[in-house]
Amino acid sequence: MKQEEYFTQLVREHKSTIYTVCYMFSHDDEEVNDLFQETLINMWKGIDSFREESKISTWIYRVALNTCLLQERKKKKEVKKVPLTMDVNFFQDKDANSTQVRQLHQRIGKLGLIDRAIVMMWLEGMSYDEIGAVMGITAKNVGVKLFRIKEQLKKVKSEE
Repeated sequence: MKQEEYFTQLVREHKSTIYTVCYMFSHDDEEVNDLFQETLINMWKGIDSFREESKISTWIYRVALNTCLLQERKKKKEVKKVPLTMDVNFFQDKDANSTQVRQLHQRIGKLGLIDRAIVMMWLEGMSYDEIGAVMGITAKNVGVKLFRIKEQLKKVKSEE
């Protein structure tokens, strides 16, 4: 299989994973698309260096996460831009489930970048071992971090 075909297959199979990682770092559609595109560029550049020491999905998570973290750091150094937006959201749901999901995303958004990434992977159903492989920490450390994050989220909820 040619490298282009293999890459195309990877993107097809893992595009929702990449998009999910990008979405955890921004809810602005344009910025999410930019992060997604930057992740694909970094995957393409690094595909030859993948040594198959872990699952390809772990490598993809790591590339996407590192891309988003790097862009987040760059964003902090930039001058803030004020986007022009309408105050009307025609697609915003008002039901209880949507409200709870929105509140959860807002609370998770208050976490640090690394904690946000860990929660996102946990919500995606990744095992502690897989999360640890992506983050470069032990599975036990993942468990400790998730416990602390849950406590932090409970604290944020009680403060609201």
